[in-house]
Amino acid sequence: MTACWILLRGLTRESRHWGAFVPMLQARCGAVLPIDLPGNGTLAQMRSPAHVDAYVDAVRAEARRHGAAPPHRVLAMSLGGMVASAWALRFPDEIERLVLVNTSMRPYSRADERLRPAAWPALLRAAWHWRGADHAGIAETMIHERTCARRDTRAADLDAWRAIRASAPVSRANALRQLLAAARYTVRGVPRCPALVLSSREDRLVNPVCSARLARAWGAAHCEHPWAGHDLPHDDPQWLADALCAPLSGAAAACETPGGTA
Repeated sequence: MTACWILLRGLTRESRHWGAFVPMLQARCGAVLPIDLPGNGTLAQMRSPAHVDAYVDAVRAEARRHGAAPPHRVLAMSLGGMVASAWALRFPDEIERLVLVNTSMRPYSRADERLRPAAWPALLRAAWHWRGADHAGIAETMIHERTCARRDTRAADLDAWRAIRASAPVSRANALRQLLAAARYTVRGVPRCPALVLSSREDRLVNPVCSARLARAWGAAHCEHPWAGHDLPHDDPQWLADALCAPLSGAAAACETPGGTA
């Protein structure tokens, strides 16, 4: 496989949750390779690790299996952003560009910023209704409510998400291990490759200040979407594709640096 964008999603989400964004990015920028984290999607039968480094090993193995040769360009969000950051730090020659969306990590963010307290009741309700076909709609509705600002596609989204859950369910145990891995991860160092940090001003799950602090600490460009929610590729895939497909100099020029906001 020629050079491509590797895409990593977050907690309990899989490649199909990228939705319309993948073909849009392919049309704009060429080859795209979404990779599922262990326990999700095509790897739903695997046990999710409780440490981010183990996700790095799994993602690298999947990239090799698909014939993707480094150096890679990686777009990652949420837990995927932590995995991508750890990858870039452990194997700096393998990552040529890093784009992180609505991620958070220690030591730059507090626990109540990484997961907004206002989101806890909805997430607890989603966890309570995690298993069983009768409960899938409730869990996915709670997730949609907290992660998506765009509502015009809500009915179609929920139909698609329920179908995804039915075909490749993420176990409650795997969901908890993924949450544990995200909660305990601490980034140690600054990736050597160019990085772009993207956040959503109306993120109702993760406080966008987490992205701003991360960008500032890394000296990276930071762009903030004015109305999208946590699931930026769902809410405004065109904006995200524009950010990825711009030359590095152009992407940086569109933002204040370091750690600024568009």
